[in-house]
Amino acid sequence: MSHAVYHAHSSVNAFGGEMEDFLPIHEWIDRSRGGTNSILHRFLSHHTQGIQDCVAHFGSTITTSKGRKVPVSLIAEQHIQEDLGFIPTMDDFIGMMTCPRWASKRAKLLHRRLHEHIDTSELAEVNADG
Repeated sequence: MSHAVYHAHSSVNAFGGEMEDFLPIHEWIDRSRGGTNSILHRFLSHHTQGIQDCVAHFGSTITTSKGRKVPVSLIAEQHIQEDLGFIPTMDDFIGMMTCPRWASKRAKLLHRRLHEHIDTSELAEVNADG
């Protein structure tokens, strides 16, 4: 689907209530649309971690205008299923990305600097303790 309003109408069909009951959740899931024209905006929330983040943001359930409690996770799952046909993990998205040289070079530099300032014998003791 291409817009949060259509997802909200679909939620009404699935769970009852009014479109306004569901629109904030669908807008939140698609919040990254405003920053890009790329369909890849979905990597921010269209996955299993995005569902957990949605629940953390909105709570476990919402109560529709008709008084029915609906799990937020089901609403988020419905949205992602409608967009992608399945619910990927964050790793599914990460697996299709490449790390630019500037990002990995900086990470290696920070890693090296960190090890220069840490007594590695202390780390060995911590690792041995489990």
